[in-house]
Amino acid sequence: MESVFIYWDNSNIFIEAQSLAKQREVSPHAHHRVRIQFENLLRLAHADRPIKRARAAGSVPPEMEPLWDKMKDQGIDVQLFHRGGQGIGEQEMPDYFLQKCMAEDALDYKETPGIAVLLTGDGAGYQEGEGFHSTIERMHKNGWRIEVLSWKHSCKQAMREWAEENGKFIALDDFYESITFLEPSKPGYEPVPPRDAAKLDLSRRAIS
Repeated sequence: MESVFIYWDNSNIFIEAQSLAKQREVSPHAHHRVRIQFENLLRLAHADRPIKRARAAGSVPPEMEPLWDKMKDQGIDVQLFHRGGQGIGEQEMPDYFLQKCMAEDALDYKETPGIAVLLTGDGAGYQEGEGFHSTIERMHKNGWRIEVLSWKHSCKQAMREWAEENGKFIALDDFYESITFLEPSKPGYEPVPPRDAAKLDLSRRAIS
């Protein structure tokens, strides 16, 4: 069984999950209480295939520490960045880091290209030959198979269409109940019970 290389843009995945929670959940304040069920999303990414290498990038708010710890415990290389900074957008450094990792892996495994699994919907920079979309196109031209996992509403249309035609596009919306959960309401707010993540069904997940 072939191994996969995972590239996880956590900010994009989490922020857009919050946006979707406003539509999908009837529970009050769901967009503040929704969280990513890490184990299920990681399994959705690798789909029970061996992981050759996994990289994740995000920012450093304290409330995210449990997620980063879980990632590290699973052997994922996690790179964290401070939000913002002079002349730097909040998401630019994590994006650059992941794209650099993808380019390095493409060179290091030039003779044995693998399966790149990208978790993001960010297709910015394509017209300038930059960004995730350009990077996966370059990898594909060098023999890599590509899988893009993203929320439908937030994935750049051009990148989604390219992935559908040249690789696999996996809509995270189809697995929303399994890859998210809701925390209980915080003290001082209307009492609302939590929601656990549902069991993940991989039979609906397309494979390269």
